[in-house]
Amino acid sequence: MSTRILSEFKKVLNESKNIAVLTGAGISAESGIGTFRGPTGIWRTHNAIDLATPEAFASNPSLVWEFYQWRRTVAFDAKPNNAHIALAKFEEKCNDENRTFTLLTQNVDGLHIKAGSKNVLEIHGSLRKVICTKCKRVDVNLDQPICEALRGRGDPNEESTSVIPISELPKCGKCGSLIRPYVVWFGENLDRNILAKCHEAVESCDIFLVVGTSSIVYPAASFAPSVADRGKPVAEFNIEDSPASSRFQFYFPGQCGTTLPLALST
Repeated sequence: MSTRILSEFKKVLNESKNIAVLTGAGISAESGIGTFRGPTGIWRTHNAIDLATPEAFASNPSLVWEFYQWRRTVAFDAKPNNAHIALAKFEEKCNDENRTFTLLTQNVDGLHIKAGSKNVLEIHGSLRKVICTKCKRVDVNLDQPICEALRGRGDPNEESTSVIPISELPKCGKCGSLIRPYVVWFGENLDRNILAKCHEAVESCDIFLVVGTSSIVYPAASFAPSVADRGKPVAEFNIEDSPASSRFQFYFPGQCGTTLPLALST
């Protein structure tokens, strides 16, 4: 990491009143959480993407809940790494200095929350939450397992021997109907309120940080370029540069857990 570039970045960051950060799978990978894409995107014999759809849940809620029981276990057992912690500490610093800090994340693992971040916009939902398929009530649910019928289920190396009846799958605490993970599945729209807050943060920030994401999935892919188009600085922290890296003022290669704490330290 160039000392000169790091010094320039810190100067710009310290002069910024409104800071926005976008994080993706790369930051959580350093905590041992795999991604949907690539060789880690296979669960048992299933492509994980094929299970993260409304159609999959409608046709086989037992299988999908086994998959998400496993995902919840991985996420809940994972610990925030130095990058998560650095962002949480920097948010505290911004609050003390009366500056605005907004964290936009494409991740659903909740590690930013666990690290202590407060102003977090979870674009794709959260494994820490569930939503009722009938009354649409959203609850935080950290139960492990989420229901007794899923105890011992979800192991990616062991195929299910039986289908769990819907009557035994997780239920809504209000109306008793079937609940599902509070995540945005493929083919579904993002939450309008969350998306509006994301656009507000992107359009008002003085500097934008891209952390652990190649930013190829929309609408998140448009955030950093739109900030650059306004003439505001963008800093990217990634193991490899992204298609839009050449448009950004700063690029810090390497693991986020190493580069980010150094860049955000006083």
